[in-house]
Amino acid sequence: MDTRIFGEELRKLGFTFFSGVPCSYLKNLINYSINEFDYVAAANEGDAVAIASAAYIGGQKSVVLMQNSGLTNAVSPLTSLIYPFRIPLLGFVSLRGEPGVPDEPQHELMGKITTNLLELMDVEWQYLSGDLEEAKKQLIQANEQISRNRPFFFVVKKGTFDAEPLKKQQNSIRSNRILRCAHKDNQMPARHEALSVINSVKDGDTIQLATTGKTGRELYEIEDASNNLYMVGSMGCVSSFGLGLALSQPGKNIVVIDGDGSLLMRMGSLATNGYYSPNNMIHILLDNNAHESTGGQSTVSHNIDFVNIAASCGYTRAIHVHNLEELKTCLQEWKKTKVLTFLYMKISMQSKDQLARPSIKPHEVKERLERFIKNDPLMIKEVDGS
Repeated sequence: MDTRIFGEELRKLGFTFFSGVPCSYLKNLINYSINEFDYVAAANEGDAVAIASAAYIGGQKSVVLMQNSGLTNAVSPLTSLIYPFRIPLLGFVSLRGEPGVPDEPQHELMGKITTNLLELMDVEWQYLSGDLEEAKKQLIQANEQISRNRPFFFVVKKGTFDAEPLKKQQNSIRSNRILRCAHKDNQMPARHEALSVINSVKDGDTIQLATTGKTGRELYEIEDASNNLYMVGSMGCVSSFGLGLALSQPGKNIVVIDGDGSLLMRMGSLATNGYYSPNNMIHILLDNNAHESTGGQSTVSHNIDFVNIAASCGYTRAIHVHNLEELKTCLQEWKKTKVLTFLYMKISMQSKDQLARPSIKPHEVKERLERFIKNDPLMIKEVDGS
């Protein structure tokens, strides 16, 4: 069917933000998305889901595109981000390995289980019709599901879309301007102490995103606020989520609080963040060289130079922070300079024995954050503490 007309139907329904990973079956729809919409090329499909999810919370109806082999990469955010937070995404996933259609051997099994996998993840789906008029009706049905806070995916067979040439792309070069590596002893504060400093610097335009595990739980104990989001799953996706929110809400200050185990899981996100380079985002890595939330098993972070990696990926500022005073100073500098910044801080492996868990449900956290973003007066009053 005519890709451009189909794309315009998406626009009419309000879908304006796209993220994904290429697939030959979807190339024409992806090309159109790149040509005509806000499109973020993710390093992997799970990151694309996180990016698009945050853009939705930021007020943009979002679409994610991927090959069905990449659906397996997206299982974690689809089940532990989309589902508990009730984030409605529209998805297009190709059907490589369709039974009875010759294809490469690596697609055979995935072709058999694609739709079953979607059903297991409680994702509504349909095969996308190749007939334009029927496809328009399907889009309306999908949009109704989205309006009910339900994700909806179309499974796309080979040859569904007609040719859409990719316009010449202007690739940006993002370079590091400020690099400060370790040059003195580290204070090694507790995570709780670092989080207290981060939280003390926020203002009414700040959104704080805390990674999975004890980071979110400790931030919740320090102050549960409407401008906080606690990732309860989808490990490794917090900075991609931050990217989507930063791009969709350029007037907000996005503070991403990450951990070494989390970042190691999806390090490709550093390259994506660096390329799109939102100046309203600061990415803070608190490194205790451990999976502390699951028993203290060591990570390999002691062998990684995160500051130089972030710099090489295009973060404008990449700084090794040695103590709490430097942490506060760097946060205050970022609010003035407003460039994509990466802060790295080594912390000790210690936390409270009886650490609370958020009593508020994930979807309630999402809903109050949406109200905060929309400047709901009740939410602003709560954040200000008045």
